[in-house]
Amino acid sequence: MLVAPFLGMPLPLLPLQILWINLVTDGLPALALGVEPAELDTMKHPPRSPAESILGQGLGWRIGYGGAVVGGLSLAVGYWFWRQSPELPWQTMIFTTLTFAQMAGVLALRSERASIFRIGFFSNPVLIGAVLLTLLLQLAVIYLPFLQGLFQTEALSVQQLAICAGLGVIVFFVIEIEKLVSRRRR
Repeated sequence: MLVAPFLGMPLPLLPLQILWINLVTDGLPALALGVEPAELDTMKHPPRSPAESILGQGLGWRIGYGGAVVGGLSLAVGYWFWRQSPELPWQTMIFTTLTFAQMAGVLALRSERASIFRIGFFSNPVLIGAVLLTLLLQLAVIYLPFLQGLFQTEALSVQQLAICAGLGVIVFFVIEIEKLVSRRRR
């Protein structure tokens, strides 16, 4: 949001779109993460010091890094489409990429250390349901005419939607690679 005007772009997201992202991409998955099974090796790790910051052990860095990746990819796709033609649905692309990237991120972040390939994609069916529901709600916002008017979105082509999904997949793999590198350092 802050970088776009420095690139000469109008505001990339509208206030209602930001509210939607905060409610839907954070709310449903967060509730579903509450029923995530405990990590298998939890008891093998020493407890954290009570004096340690809540953002200790690299958590602050991971939050900043992850946010920069999600924000950078979302803004990059919007900027590219906006530069091609301001008439293209570049704002909807940013809005959708951000939603898809956050859903990919929540799948990858089910464990702080273990890969989702080890945990299993379907070991938390409630989370899978929350992610699918969130994606369906996002599709409704960009394809149902009465919601398009409310959220000021435009229908995306199949190719544009695939770009948004592909950028979300990039976020997933960036997080998984970071966890792999972190495991190898330990």
